[in-house]
Amino acid sequence: MSNVNVIRTNDIPTGPGAAAILAAGIGCAAMGIFALAGDAFASLNQFFTFYKPTGGLSGVSTSAVVVWLVAWFILSRRWGKRNVEMRKIVPISFALLAVGVLLTFPPVMDLLQGR
Repeated sequence: MSNVNVIRTNDIPTGPGAAAILAAGIGCAAMGIFALAGDAFASLNQFFTFYKPTGGLSGVSTSAVVVWLVAWFILSRRWGKRNVEMRKIVPISFALLAVGVLLTFPPVMDLLQGR
C-alpha cells in the first residue's frame, strides 16, 4: 500500500479564492465609477489622461487595475488562512461586476449625466 497524501476540500481555506473573486468585483466597479466620473467631469478626464493618444481611458483603466490589485492584496492578507462564506461573497461580487458593466455602457452613462 502506498503512502499517498490526500487533500480534502475541507482542509483548504476558502479565503484566498474569496479574496480574488471580491477583488475582481471591486476592480470592475472601480472601472465603471472612474469611467463615468472621467466622462462627466473634464477636470477628472484630464487627471485620468496618462497617455494623450488614448485620453482619459488610459488613466481610468490603469487606476481600476491598481484598485483591483490593492483590494486583492488587502483581502488576501486578511482572509488568507480563513474560511469565508462564499454564499455572501459571490453575489456581492456579481453585483459589483454589474455596476461596472452598467456604468461603462454609454446609454446608462448618458442617462446618469442627464444627456
